[in-house]
Amino acid sequence: MKIAVVGVGAMGSVYAGLLAKAGNEVWAIDVSHKHIEAIQAHGLRVEGASGDHTIRLNATVDAEKAGPCDLVILATKAMQVEAASQSAKPLIGKNTTVLTIQNGIGSSEKVAALLGEERVTVGVAGGFGASIKAPGHVHHNGMELIRLGEMNGPVSRRVKDITAVWSSAGFNAKAYDDIQQMIWEKLICNVCYSGVCTVSESRIGEVLNDEGLWQIAKGCAREAYQVAMAKGIKVDIGEPVSYVRAFGENMPNAKPSMLLDHMAGRPSEIEAINGAIVREGANTNVPTIFNEIMTALIIAKEKSHDMR
Repeated sequence: MKIAVVGVGAMGSVYAGLLAKAGNEVWAIDVSHKHIEAIQAHGLRVEGASGDHTIRLNATVDAEKAGPCDLVILATKAMQVEAASQSAKPLIGKNTTVLTIQNGIGSSEKVAALLGEERVTVGVAGGFGASIKAPGHVHHNGMELIRLGEMNGPVSRRVKDITAVWSSAGFNAKAYDDIQQMIWEKLICNVCYSGVCTVSESRIGEVLNDEGLWQIAKGCAREAYQVAMAKGIKVDIGEPVSYVRAFGENMPNAKPSMLLDHMAGRPSEIEAINGAIVREGANTNVPTIFNEIMTALIIAKEKSHDMR
């Protein structure tokens, strides 16, 4: 399969490298000239849970050089997905499928508006812990699961085919009839830890063990769960606080990607995570005071450090 990965940061590089290693024709596309030039010169090194591999693949900052592809994977941050969709237009052919994989909610709708809803499928990635070590070199701590589905409706033939491509590349990939359930189950965990860890500059385990921080974190999670219930999202969660605590206890040393972004001086995905709960809460008449405060604090921090 001819595949373009638009946005080869940490996660996108893992996708591109392992899909290319499996024999697909992969094009890594990114705005970082240093990263792309390193891949062109030396190949893409992917190390961690999948082993230690240096993979030769196509890499460019210009999507027109790749031309139409069978599958276009949008792997940018949520706030970059509209620009990525615009840049991906030269990759779109008559039968191209677009797979968008971002944290939070709202990205698939933005992609659909720009590239056509009929093309768009959705992915949810979990348990990778990926980071860029140097240009052309990424590391990932795990590769728990890639969940795939249509924006609306049951698993289709194309989702089954895409899932098979990911599975053959060594990913634990599964197709789901209700991808919104998967999105929200991950979102509730992200909402719980991302903002609190970022504001307090703490690992997940430190939040769990601090009474004050934990009160805020579980307040954010409860609100997200209440919004999901109000929207009719069928999450498989009996009790939200127990659910997010169990999630956190499995990775106490982890730093959420929002905290890593701030440590690197980058803007975060706050608007697609805690900020999304505020917006959806307003639409469903669910109070979201914890998430409102957390969103405001993160935005203020980013403004004060010239990240916005």
